[in-house]
Parts: sequence; C-alpha cells; structure tokens
Amino acid sequence: MTVTRRWLLLLAIVAWGLAPARAAEGLPLARDLQQDGAEARARSAAVLVAFVSPRCPYCELALNEVLIPTSRNPEYQEKLVMRRVFTRGTQPMRDFNGRRITQRDFASQHGVFLVPTVILFDADGTPLSKPMVGITTVDQYSFDLDQAIAQAMAQLRSHLTAAPVQAAGDPHH
Repeated sequence: MTVTRRWLLLLAIVAWGLAPARAAEGLPLARDLQQDGAEARARSAAVLVAFVSPRCPYCELALNEVLIPTSRNPEYQEKLVMRRVFTRGTQPMRDFNGRRITQRDFASQHGVFLVPTVILFDADGTPLSKPMVGITTVDQYSFDLDQAIAQAMAQLRSHLTAAPVQAAGDPHH
C-alpha cells in the first residue's frame, strides 16, 4: 500500500469515528427534562427530544442535515428546547417529573424502539405530536419536522388561551 493510500485510509477511519462526535456537539444530551420543561414553560416553547443510537447512519443524517441546523436557527431557538436521548443509553437523566431514570428507560416509556425518532413535548412531558419515526429524504424530513413543530406550537397556543387567567388578588377564580 502506498503512503498516499495509507493516509487516505487513515483519514477515512478518523472521519468515520468523528461523525457521532459532530452530532453530539450540536444537540445537547438530555440530563434534566424537568428543568428543560421549566425553561420551555417560561418561553412558551416545546421540548423536542431526538431519540437516536450511536453509529446509526440515519440518525447522523437527521442530526447533521436537519436537527442540528434547526437548533442553530434563531426562529426555532425561540420555539424549542432541543435535547438528544440515546435509546440504549445507560446515562442517568431526570424525566419531566424529576425522577431519575436511564435514557434507555425513558425511550422505552415513550415506545421508542426505532431510530431516529423525534417527539415534541409540552413543559410537563405530554406529547404534542405523534412521533416522527425514521427518515426517507432530507427534504421530506425537514418538511415533516416543520409540520410537527407547527402542530406543537398550535397546541401550546390553544392550551395558553384555554387556561383561565386568574386576576391578582381575586379569590373567586
């Protein structure tokens, strides 16, 4: 093997190994969804959880081509708190109720077995849209994500307008 081919092989191996690291940098790992929910409530935002697996090429595609760019878009930063959960991860986290749980158990509780899956939640952990499972094309995935976010935001707005507003100091409401 020539020196050039060795270098190309080495670069390919390094690039393959760094792909999950690139994705990990762009979407924070879920550690405390109760705290994330409180942040979402304060901003009238939704919590988007991307359920993924390491070395999943479809997850990498969804993360690198759609989810990470979305997380960097100021328009979506106002609407979403975005987190990542490994479906087989043993990392501890807190769920929306503050209970300590593993990422794998959180994924299982929400019926997530295929990846990538995206679920949008309200601040209390109630799903706002049906899960987005899999990716066919980047364009279709982007379109579906926009639709799911729009649906989630409409549900959040309807909850806010349906909630009775209590006047300060009014004991009758």
